[in-house]
This record gives sequence, structure tokens and C-alpha cells, in this order.
Amino acid sequence: MADRGIDGGVVVVTGASSGIGREIARLIGPRARRLVLVARRAGRLAELEEELKKRNGKLEVDVLLADLSRRDEVTRLIEEIRQKVGDVDVLVNNAGVGDMGLFERASEEKLLSMLDLNMTSLMLLSRAFLPGMIARRKGGILNVSSGFGLAVLPGFAAYAATKHFVTALTEALRSEVRGTGVTISQICPGPVATEFEENIGNFTDQHAPGFVEISAVACATAAVSGYDRGCAIVYPGLVYKLVMLVSLWTPRVIVRMVISVAGTFVRKKQLGTS
Repeated sequence: MADRGIDGGVVVVTGASSGIGREIARLIGPRARRLVLVARRAGRLAELEEELKKRNGKLEVDVLLADLSRRDEVTRLIEEIRQKVGDVDVLVNNAGVGDMGLFERASEEKLLSMLDLNMTSLMLLSRAFLPGMIARRKGGILNVSSGFGLAVLPGFAAYAATKHFVTALTEALRSEVRGTGVTISQICPGPVATEFEENIGNFTDQHAPGFVEISAVACATAAVSGYDRGCAIVYPGLVYKLVMLVSLWTPRVIVRMVISVAGTFVRKKQLGTS
């Protein structure tokens, strides 16, 4: 059985201050030897560190502040981890942000920041620590992608594109490391009850049905469980999994017709036209 690196290992979790990342850290804390928490909000990370140490007195916790939308910060973070922590057994790439709206009306600065956070930082962190995992023939990477990594939806053009990158990179890396003892896994969640929707600027008054949305705890549990089993991809939640399976088997021409209607709706809503 492959040593996936969590138990007794050194685990890095990005975006650990809230949502899915925080819940993943809570699940891994009782199992790991050392946990590196990465985010921008120092206060939240300090609270999480205290909580994790109370639950596992032997756990070493490192709180590292970084804005992963800045490449210089990613480079600094990588060097800081190497100097303070050393080898990384498991990397959880969770940090990410979304944006909602018509592409031509989006802020260029915000778009570039989102692309660097969702794609570039994930790629650079993976590239930095994957060679060591391969050399030790243990551990792995867990990427938090999205259902948008396999689908598209008007109003989320650039965000969906970033998640397509994450999904494609994860699948390709998984094939490249086959036989090395390293695990590459991803979770592609649908609606999750986190701060995500609050931050994307939803102007449509439309929200995901309650029977589809899951909690951050349920999503994190599915992610860690899937990684433990060596799954290539995880769709958390039974209803959402069925929706994704139907979507993946639907012909592209049908999907295009449906999202065209949605595109017209989004344009009218944002521009305030009838």
C-alpha cells in the first residue's frame, strides 16, 4: 500500500484560514507530525493553530503568511518552507478565489490576480515540492479544483478557465508520477457553504438549491478520504455527483444550447436590461 504521507508526515495546506482549507487542516491535524498553515489572515490562522495543538499536543504547527496572488510571495513562501520545515510529504493546494460577471466588464487587475492565485501559485508550489516526493517515493498532492474544472457557466468565464487548468494539470501529473509511489488527487466540488459566494459578487439573486449544497466539513471529509484511497477525482455529495455524471455524458451541442440561455440571463441581469 502506498504511503500517502499524511500519517506522521509534514503537510502544507494553503488557504487554511477558512472554508474547505480550514476543515482539511482540522482533519489532518490529529494525524500529521507537522502542519504548515498558509493564508493571509494571521488572526484566523493563530486561532486554528491553538485549536489544533489542543487536539494534538504532539503536533508541530507553522503559521506562514503569504499572498499567493503575488509571484514574489510564492517564491518567498517556498524558500521559507524549505528553510524552516524541510521536506514536505503532502501539499494541499486549496487557496483560490472566484469572480462573477460578464467577462468584458471584469477588472483586469482582479482577473490577473485570480489567475495567479488559482493557477500560478498552485503550479509553482507543486513544482517545488513534487521532486522530493518522487525521490522519497511517498506522499502526494491534493488539489482543490471545482466542478467548473469540467464544465462551463456564463458569468464565470475566467474562473472556470482557471479550474480547467487545475483539473488538467492534476490529471496529467497523476499519469506522469504513476509507479513512483506518489499520489496526485483532486476534489471537484459544486456548491459549498463557505465565504466563496459572498466574495464573488453574485448579482443574479439566484443561488444553488439547498439539496445540492454541502458543508465545508463534508467537502473536506470527502477530499481527505478520497486522497487516502488514492482517488484521481472526487465529486463530494451524492446529488452533486449524479449531476456531474449526467453533465459529463451530455453531448456538447446540448450543453452549449443550455448555457446560451444562461448567458442571455446573466447579461440582462448585470446590465439591468429586460
